[in-house]
Amino acid sequence: MSYYSVLNLNKEPFSTSPDPFFFYPSISHKQAMQRLEIAIRLKRGLSVILGDVGIGKTTLARALIQELHSTNGAITHMILDPTYDSEFQFVVTLAKLFGIKGSFRSTLDYKEAIERFLFKRCVDESHIISLIIDEGQKMSLATLELLRTLLNYETNEYKLLQLVIVGQMELLPKLQRINNFSDRISLKYILNPLDYNETKNMIEFRLKQAGAMSGKEIFTEKAMLMIYQYTQGYPRKISALCHNLLEELVMKDRRIVEEDLVNEAIEKDRKVIFIS
Repeated sequence: MSYYSVLNLNKEPFSTSPDPFFFYPSISHKQAMQRLEIAIRLKRGLSVILGDVGIGKTTLARALIQELHSTNGAITHMILDPTYDSEFQFVVTLAKLFGIKGSFRSTLDYKEAIERFLFKRCVDESHIISLIIDEGQKMSLATLELLRTLLNYETNEYKLLQLVIVGQMELLPKLQRINNFSDRISLKYILNPLDYNETKNMIEFRLKQAGAMSGKEIFTEKAMLMIYQYTQGYPRKISALCHNLLEELVMKDRRIVEEDLVNEAIEKDRKVIFIS
């Protein structure tokens, strides 16, 4: 039996998988989402979202896709791992992603086919085509050069492809190595960790989403403060620690996560980090 069913929850509240259902909109994440939606709807082209590991970039990207689905004419695609051996391999992947049919022999053939596709869908049919690329720091310079070419496809009023690149901080100097690439960035936003109140609210939000009864205390105030101090407000670390704490709660047949449980979980986590 899963621990969350013992706690009368409907779902696992602290999975580290990027599920938009459990996306907690901190001030930083909410601002990023709002600015991305505006940039995409105005067809401004390139947006870049940066942040450390575990800050919630992938969850934000998936929540954005979910939000865009409610926009008339919006078609969104996502690439989770942009590591490609060559420019040709990448352009073939894009053609398949966009559903472009035909027999093409060269990178140039594919580029021209993609350009025709974007003009047809975005100009003639008034769609908004968005491409979200996660783990952007993994992209090769050749891949970035191809994206720079795609960003050249435009009308007098707007860009045809709405490109969102999500990545760690080392992505930025890589973008700066490509001539005129940084100049094309219409939105650059750096995600920040949660503060204490946001950490507390995130824990309570996830529990509520998982079916916790309103007003039922599962974590004490002091326990949540300790969680914040240890995780420094990084959502993935918060979720991982809270998951371990709820498991301990059930195994020890207790009802509330208090300071002693948090201390034990932190010590175990530190030992794992030290060993690895």
